[in-house]
Amino acid sequence: MENNFCIIMAGGVGSRFWPLSRSSRPKQFLDILGTGRTLIQQTYDRYSSIIPPENFLVVTSVSYKDLVLEQLPELNEKQVLLEPLRRNTAPCVAYAAYKVKTSNPQANLIVAPSDHLILKEEEFIRQVQNGLEFVKDRDALVTLGIKPSRPETGYGYIQVKKKVKFNNLDNLHKVKTFTEKPDSEMARIFLESGEFFWNSGIFIWSLPSILAAFDTYLSDISKLFAKGLKLYNTEDEVHFINKTYSECQGISIDYGIMEKAANVFVLTADFGWSDLGTWSSLYDNKEKDKEKNVINGENILTYDTSNCIINLSDEKVAVLQGLDGYIVAESNDTLMICRKEDEQQIKQFVTDVRIQKGDSLV
Repeated sequence: MENNFCIIMAGGVGSRFWPLSRSSRPKQFLDILGTGRTLIQQTYDRYSSIIPPENFLVVTSVSYKDLVLEQLPELNEKQVLLEPLRRNTAPCVAYAAYKVKTSNPQANLIVAPSDHLILKEEEFIRQVQNGLEFVKDRDALVTLGIKPSRPETGYGYIQVKKKVKFNNLDNLHKVKTFTEKPDSEMARIFLESGEFFWNSGIFIWSLPSILAAFDTYLSDISKLFAKGLKLYNTEDEVHFINKTYSECQGISIDYGIMEKAANVFVLTADFGWSDLGTWSSLYDNKEKDKEKNVINGENILTYDTSNCIINLSDEKVAVLQGLDGYIVAESNDTLMICRKEDEQQIKQFVTDVRIQKGDSLV
């Protein structure tokens, strides 16, 4: 257990959940499920049964340092890795991996987004433990693949090859291909083939394996972060990281390594996963009333309204009539009413509000 580390990626701004998610407090720091725990707290809770508190690292924006330490008091400042610029997930993973190398060169790593929903947590942890057992003595990169329940166009897909024999598992496969988000027709073909699984974005690997993969496929990034091995955990780390991020390309770990490497495996499972990337994904995972509305707010009256997700503050009295399939969301001084089917436009709404009304509203 002491060799197992968890890296939580928590730097996103969650703009697709605007106006509830703001750049000053994005969705990972919100209790959008109404459980009493924010998404990042739920992520920490999920892994804390198999990872000791001192073996967690959170990679986040400089702007969110105080939020992380406030919401995860189990961590100290050295466990919060601060990115000065957004550079996608590969630099994030490289920073954390080289930081871990300074204390445990033989570590096994779980890399997890901070804002996912897992409904079947016992099954999830069982699969994570299977993954940790598989990678600890192998040069292997493992991702968790989700059995698709619908022809979803919002997720990336993993195509599997033959099963791999290991500890009587029947759900470990060699990866054939990674595929970006498909159109609806291709997603239907993927679903019917039985060979494709949703890419959860949750990874498991040994530290030597991922560093070797960086050396092979993203050597420029690897060389940049390797220069800091004597600077991590010193007062010079901040200056070094600020300089490194200014020189570092922005690229995802999926595109930079996972789609290219030959030693990639997938553990396929069904543990009630959602990336909670959109209002519609939240709608899909919340309890609905008899009109198929998801309502968050104490003083909302609906008439002839169905298939909506409504998120308003408890002190706001709201009356909604004649809506079908809408998002109605309010936060502080901002109200958004948008058709669910058009929610891909929310990022454009955020851009327009920033330009026309100022940064304080986004």
